[in-house]
Amino acid sequence: MFKKVYLFLLLLFNLPPVVFSQERPTIHDPNQKKWVDNIYESMTLDEKIGQLFMVAAYSNKGEEHVENLSLLIEKYHIGGLIFFQGGPGREIEMTNKLQAKSKLPLWIGMDAEWGLGMRLDSTMNFPKQMTLGAIQNDSLIYQMGAEIARQAKVVGVHVNFAPVVDVNNNIKNPVIGFRSFGEDKENVAKKGIAYMNGLEDHGVFANAKHFPGHGDTGSDSHLTLPVINHSKERINNLELYPFKQLIDNGLSSIMVAHLHVPAYDDTPNKATTLSSAVVTDLLKNELGFDGLIFTDALNMKGVSDFYEPGETDLLAFQAGNDVLLFPMNVPNAVGKIRKAIQKKQISEERLEESVKKILIAKYKLGLDKGFKELDSKDLHKKLHDPSAESLLTKLYADAATLVKSKNNFVPIHLLDTTNFASLSLRGEENSLFQQYLSKYAPFSHYQLNKKEDDPAVLTRLMNQLSKYETVVVGIHDMANYASKRFGLRDDDLLFLQKLAEETNVVLSVFGNAYSLSYISNFDHILLMYEDTPETQQLAPQILFGAKPAKGKLPVSISKKIPVGTGIQTTTLNRFGFSKPEEVGMDASILSGIDMIAQEAIDTKATPGCQVIVAKDGQIIFDKNYGYLAYDREVPVDSETIYDLASITKVAATLQSIMFLYDRGILDLDKKIYNYLPELKKSNKKNMTLRDILTHQAGLLPYIPFWMRTSDFFGTKSPHYNTQAGSLYPHQLASGLYGHTMLSDSIWQWVIESELLSKPKWQKNYEYRYSDMGYYIMQKICERILNLPYEEFLSENLYQPLGLNTLGFLPLCNFSAERIAPTENDRLFRNDLIKGWVHDQGAAMMGGVAGHAGLFSNAMDLAVLMQMNLWDGAYGGSRYFAKGTVPYFTKKQYSDNRRGLGWDKPVEEKGPSPTSRYASPLAFGHTGFTGTAAWADPEFGLVYIFLSNRVYPDAENRKLIDGNIRTRIMDTIYESIFKYEEQQIEYVN
Repeated sequence: MFKKVYLFLLLLFNLPPVVFSQERPTIHDPNQKKWVDNIYESMTLDEKIGQLFMVAAYSNKGEEHVENLSLLIEKYHIGGLIFFQGGPGREIEMTNKLQAKSKLPLWIGMDAEWGLGMRLDSTMNFPKQMTLGAIQNDSLIYQMGAEIARQAKVVGVHVNFAPVVDVNNNIKNPVIGFRSFGEDKENVAKKGIAYMNGLEDHGVFANAKHFPGHGDTGSDSHLTLPVINHSKERINNLELYPFKQLIDNGLSSIMVAHLHVPAYDDTPNKATTLSSAVVTDLLKNELGFDGLIFTDALNMKGVSDFYEPGETDLLAFQAGNDVLLFPMNVPNAVGKIRKAIQKKQISEERLEESVKKILIAKYKLGLDKGFKELDSKDLHKKLHDPSAESLLTKLYADAATLVKSKNNFVPIHLLDTTNFASLSLRGEENSLFQQYLSKYAPFSHYQLNKKEDDPAVLTRLMNQLSKYETVVVGIHDMANYASKRFGLRDDDLLFLQKLAEETNVVLSVFGNAYSLSYISNFDHILLMYEDTPETQQLAPQILFGAKPAKGKLPVSISKKIPVGTGIQTTTLNRFGFSKPEEVGMDASILSGIDMIAQEAIDTKATPGCQVIVAKDGQIIFDKNYGYLAYDREVPVDSETIYDLASITKVAATLQSIMFLYDRGILDLDKKIYNYLPELKKSNKKNMTLRDILTHQAGLLPYIPFWMRTSDFFGTKSPHYNTQAGSLYPHQLASGLYGHTMLSDSIWQWVIESELLSKPKWQKNYEYRYSDMGYYIMQKICERILNLPYEEFLSENLYQPLGLNTLGFLPLCNFSAERIAPTENDRLFRNDLIKGWVHDQGAAMMGGVAGHAGLFSNAMDLAVLMQMNLWDGAYGGSRYFAKGTVPYFTKKQYSDNRRGLGWDKPVEEKGPSPTSRYASPLAFGHTGFTGTAAWADPEFGLVYIFLSNRVYPDAENRKLIDGNIRTRIMDTIYESIFKYEEQQIEYVN
């Protein structure tokens, strides 16, 4: 109960977890002794001997293999199985079948150092131990152990042959290396204890390996017998240190390595596994270990090259081992051990000691009650729990190590003064790494594939990349061992050196820490340790300050880069990417968005859409659905650009107004003629910006200005031309260009426009949503700034934020293929509108207007909304003074739901642009083309929905009538409520 309450408090207050007590009290269970004694007394000699063996099993082999194992179980009474390659479902089926044949339940072992994925397909891989060695928060290692234990029990595993507590201090070690926590014995011990406790506190036996220490070898015991020539003093102080620490903390089992250590036993070619001086004298007597002792696999060349099958097993048992792992010939081994006992070469007391230790283990594992058949229902769900996937990402994030950063360049702060390129070196084209880089800044991406070896290609690539100020290089396709130079090619190293002479190179290394010995002279190095989807997504987040760099090197690279090196960084308040559970949301509820989006597509409410959800500064949902058009030729992706329609009001005009207000240039309560003198004699002379921003200035909702420019000949009037020219610079559609005077005409028509009527006794106009005020505000901004509206926004807001797609006139920067089409306009432009603004008035203004004209993808719009949610700060920069955004987003009048420019939830019952769950603090806007952008400070939420519901006909109201945008928003809040409900249930 304490742990449940504790975990709930962690979630509630976002506190760092701690490792629970590392000491386990010895339990003197009379029932245990009774059961063990009764079972032992009832066993024949062969049944007792059989318990010593743990035999190799594979769930990817045929029926003959299962029959052979069945024979060993029924005839030789083997005690357990160690599973190797296969799949989880097949392993469960095989385990159930074999357990049914065993008189005494089998116990199951597995090498799952980095999770079930080390052996089984379609299961999770957790980080390798070298990666874990970089983590500074050992409680994460505990949590990993706990999760691996949970998954192990799903497939029936009782013993995980982990952790590896070898102190790896030999860069040329061909078998341990990345499997070790590193070269610092104390770090190895602490992390070994955390991993051990995570396993054993959750019902799976840990197994520390490879005793007495395999970390300083230059050969592989799978292939030969490695020799350790160190003194007893050195081994005691270094190699044995982690083992002693784990033993002192209640370790259940140890695996003895196949090593030759003359300091303890100088018998030629004698492996430690077969040496009583090591197993009995050192491990049992000197170190006082009374837990289970496993041999390493007895088929390995370190022992099998020197002894016949069966003889090895006998020698291992005589040396003091309890469990004989992976025997090569069980019948021979049983016969030799039986014969040795009968000849009194092995005492019955010695056999009893090991067999009873095994029986005690089985009792502790609950096997005294018999074997409970394993259930494979919902297997994938059980083995891919969202919380486990969140933990996986957290482990990789905390391990990431910023090894070098000249002049503190990383995290990268300024985005608008640097042009960026990326290189996927021997990686995939358009890698995840590159995709996530593009979420932070405009990047040009390049790739050198795995097989490319043409010098001309490298030369051409050098010429291209040297033109950029900063090149971020992802080094992929790396190897784990020094024998292959960790996968680094000479020509690649030379290329990188030359590139660094031409431009600023930032390396992201997706491979072994020791590989840095070949590239340590570069100015900026981020080490990710492994090449996985998680690390490729995390590296850009760390480079751009969305997440901090926390890791420290677990091994030494050189005198200048010793163990413990790692620059600790802080975040720059940029979007990160996380799993829903990491921010308190239920992923299964969020998946309901898929059904709603698909409904919209199936009913032709829209041909496609983008949806982004962020909470607490973390994007936890980012999906694209459908196609740009109903022809289903071009699918929507994260780079698809949509016409935002009226979201322009808040994402462009309002941002400019807040900028000017912030600096004391605008007074919201001054008459607007103070900024636009031409209005002094108009019917708008008494308007204030506050009135306009709250849509209660009496302005008409909309005026179809385009109708005033069309005569009997339509768009063939003098206002338009079929060819671009100095007088007709603005393109409205294919073969249609607007006159330079159109914007002046529109402004004059705005000035002359009528106002809504109101009773004389009524002081203020009622709320009436209007586009007209945004023509006025655009004019105010441009008049004060003395700068084109779109240039000001780009230079002062969009570019500094790293927003590549957010802006006006997208066809000036992007191909039409990236832009979702809107209406097939048969009334005005007689063309399919694709890349030109849908709104006719904005089109006549040259595509840049205060009420419409902005285009974006979902990501860029989400960044802008997050900056506003964070009260004007983002990416280490402040765009508005504290308090400005909250002032504009709050409700201004009791009878008007609007903030200043921002839309707000409807408080009374009835249709609302937001979810019924949205808080009163929520703010945002929707767009006629089928778009929505909302933020809710109370919940820390940002929600973006982009679509082209007006394609091909603006009369299509299915998106609105189906309440698609709002239902998705409901689902977002429901995922929060569901998660909170689950936490309360868990504690109770």
